Amino acid sequence: MPSDPTILAFDTSAAHCAAALLRAGRIEAARAESMSRGQAERLMPLLEELLAEVGCSWQDLDAIAVGVGPGNFTGIRISVSAARGLALGLEVPAIGVNGFDALAELAPKGHIPAIRAPREQVYVQLPDEAPQLITPAQTDLPGPLFYCDDPAAQARAIATVAARRNIAQAEPPAPLYIRPADAAPSKDTPPVLLDG
Repeated sequence: MPSDPTILAFDTSAAHCAAALLRAGRIEAARAESMSRGQAERLMPLLEELLAEVGCSWQDLDAIAVGVGPGNFTGIRISVSAARGLALGLEVPAIGVNGFDALAELAPKGHIPAIRAPREQVYVQLPDEAPQLITPAQTDLPGPLFYCDDPAAQARAIATVAARRNIAQAEPPAPLYIRPADAAPSKDTPPVLLDG
């Protein structure tokens, strides 16, 4: 593994599709598109466009980095499965970076990285505590909340964090879920199956 790896990073954990390429220790390109749906269809073309923009091929990559959440369940599954599939196909490591570590790269000192959640709640990870869901009005926090509204900046941060990790010993990325899924089984009566 080179000392300055070429890392393709991406994230679909919210209403966006974002990617960044880190090469020779610097971010060469970053892109983000807002979308509430369609990340699965748009992710691979976006990654190919980003690579073409900087004259990089899939074979030039030393690692894949991916945002693992917290965030939108479907979005997280899209990016994590894409990262694992690409890593397998390219025979390179995949590194999962949680949103708190990525936002800590961007947050001013003393601020708490915060990720918006449904129902006017917020995901946070306070020092020495497990990630949790809170309301933004909670007053017993050790500092102000920091939100990132720039998905391209978050993709750049994911690449930067991944580059500092021991890529050779990276575990396959896994989604970071803080709350259970909102989905429930259908209450419709299933159709009758006919034999023969």
